[in-house]
Amino acid sequence: MTQVSNPNAVPQEIWRGKAYPLGATYDGSGTNFALFSEVAERVELCLFDADGAETRMTLPEVDAFVWHGFLPNIEPGQRYGYRVHGPHDPDAGHRCNPNKLLLDPYAKAIDGNFVWNQSLFGYNFGDEDSRNDDDSAASMPKSVVINPYFDWGVDRPPKHEYADTIIYEAHVKGLTETHPDIPEQMRGTYAAVAHPAIIEHLQEMGITAIELMPVHHFANDSTLIDKGLSNYWGYNTIGFFAPDSKYSSSGTPGGQVQEFKAMVRSLHEAGIEVILDVVYNHTAEGNHLGPTVSMRGIDNAAYYRLVEDDKRYYMDYTGTGNSLNVGHPHSLQLIMDSLRYWVTEMHVDGFRFDLASTLAREFYDVDKLSTFFELVQQDPTVSQVKLIAEPWDVGPGGYQVGNFPPQWTEWNGKYRDTVRDFWRGEPATLDEFAYRLTGSADLYENTARRPVASINFVIAHDGFTLRDLVSYNEKHNEANGEDNNDGESHNRSWNCGVEGPTEDSEVNALRARQERNFLTTLLLSQGVPMICHGDELGRTQGGNNNGYCQDNETTWIDWANADADLLEFTRSVSALRAAHPVFRRRRFFSGKPVGRRGQAGLPDIAWFTPDGTEMTGEDWGSGFAKSLAVYLNGHGIPDPDTRGQRIVDDSFVLCFNAHYEPIKFKLPPKKFAASWQVVVDTAAAPGAEPKPVGKTVSVEARAVLVLRAPVE
Repeated sequence: MTQVSNPNAVPQEIWRGKAYPLGATYDGSGTNFALFSEVAERVELCLFDADGAETRMTLPEVDAFVWHGFLPNIEPGQRYGYRVHGPHDPDAGHRCNPNKLLLDPYAKAIDGNFVWNQSLFGYNFGDEDSRNDDDSAASMPKSVVINPYFDWGVDRPPKHEYADTIIYEAHVKGLTETHPDIPEQMRGTYAAVAHPAIIEHLQEMGITAIELMPVHHFANDSTLIDKGLSNYWGYNTIGFFAPDSKYSSSGTPGGQVQEFKAMVRSLHEAGIEVILDVVYNHTAEGNHLGPTVSMRGIDNAAYYRLVEDDKRYYMDYTGTGNSLNVGHPHSLQLIMDSLRYWVTEMHVDGFRFDLASTLAREFYDVDKLSTFFELVQQDPTVSQVKLIAEPWDVGPGGYQVGNFPPQWTEWNGKYRDTVRDFWRGEPATLDEFAYRLTGSADLYENTARRPVASINFVIAHDGFTLRDLVSYNEKHNEANGEDNNDGESHNRSWNCGVEGPTEDSEVNALRARQERNFLTTLLLSQGVPMICHGDELGRTQGGNNNGYCQDNETTWIDWANADADLLEFTRSVSALRAAHPVFRRRRFFSGKPVGRRGQAGLPDIAWFTPDGTEMTGEDWGSGFAKSLAVYLNGHGIPDPDTRGQRIVDDSFVLCFNAHYEPIKFKLPPKKFAASWQVVVDTAAAPGAEPKPVGKTVSVEARAVLVLRAPVE
């Protein structure tokens, strides 16, 4: 049956079609439409022409709660949506309303933006228990039928091992918006990320994977728009299959899909993997006061976790108003289908799961054996890409660092906190600093995981930049319009004596040294390092540690004023890591002797006090100690590509001094090495010649010295 609200529309023939796959699928002769709703009594497919005129037709078939139909001659670029007829009974958890146009949860592209007004909401403002029947179509973006065909050529994912991986967390727009070598019309887009200037920058830093902040289509919050701000970060997803058109230089509906694929292809050609930061824990529909724009109007109780004893309200483990109902098979299917789509059709190489603990809440508590993890484990596609958890949410027991299944890696929040504390001179951090530096065996070894389970980071998008971490004691978020009440207040930062910018040369020199200390520690720790975009360039947000709503110069990289010395330093330490397997071990240190010249030799790791004696239990427990040295044995590193054979690498001593005064370090006895060369000195001026080394070395206040003993 066809209902024509557009008198000029050509009547469409509709066939029964198929219940799988869900979404809109173009096959060269027409398009199949399929939508899941267990509560629907009738589903209307709505087609929109270029002028916005709407043609409605009822989907003719329903199989296992999937409503479907096939329309011949419907081609890519066609904009569409759904109207779902069914119960409107919030007390029972149902919020169907056919007056609200709904986005397809499986839409591969979305065109247009939300025009925030009363029509998008299922209740009348001021009366949350009322029902609003204003038609929302004119204020809604539209789902788009896409062309699924793309010439991938000989595209092959780089498939870097975790141990050889350096991740670069980046925002599509923030990374590219001001780069002088990128044409202005291209800046801020997927095409800009693939521009040779960006690829060359990543390659010169030794980056093997770029982790893009959310590119799934997201809603721009009305509350921010009213303040003259916008959702810059994008953690407000409304389309799990659709690359956001805001980052596309294409002017055609659906063109963002082709542009995204071209970006991936170019990055792969350069040997760089693409990891997506994905937000499956909640959607932009928010709580019971949010808009009805997609899943809420399709099948509210199936897609969202509702309060058991009052289904008008939503369980919120994310702080954003709702949580996806991962206990329902169709919600789980939505997530798994989306993940497979991005791997198989878009060729991405992995995912970082925002607030991943929420996905583990099958019932109430976080359960690492939940159905979601079981599905990932057995999926032949998703299980083979990089899986990174942000292992916490805001619900009870949500902090789960170290507790995810063996297949997963984790953002190691304890690494961030410990390294920050060490370099700002907090007492009693030596033993935990040693754990973090060597891959966090205390968190991962007992669950059969390796050092690479730890994604090490000091800075991420959420919080201070590296430059601000050493320049501010307090957050300065006044521009966000929340009276500086938003953002983390306990940042473990230290301003080096002055709050904010200063002309004091000594303070600025100390800040530069601290930046180098953090980068050296990060890049030479066991595990997988993650650099936040712009930290290698001295990016600042002026003390704003919650730039989620600042789509402007506050958050964009200022390429014109990049810190060239810091960039060169970062490149050199990254190259050191890449050249030496001793910094990229596949297994935890044991402290036991390893083979050397065919005989039992030195331990694979040894810890020393500055006076040259090996650390004792009492030394580790000394709350005032802020300095130590570690010996890394380059002999006898297990070779991952052979059985029984071992790699022979140079050996290293790393001297860490977080004290406010210089400290002399006595180097290990001659049996460890006959001579040492300085390869990194965070206190040295750029381009300075390495200083000679005797039996002792002086490490400046708050500095790292890395010494190498060449293979004999």
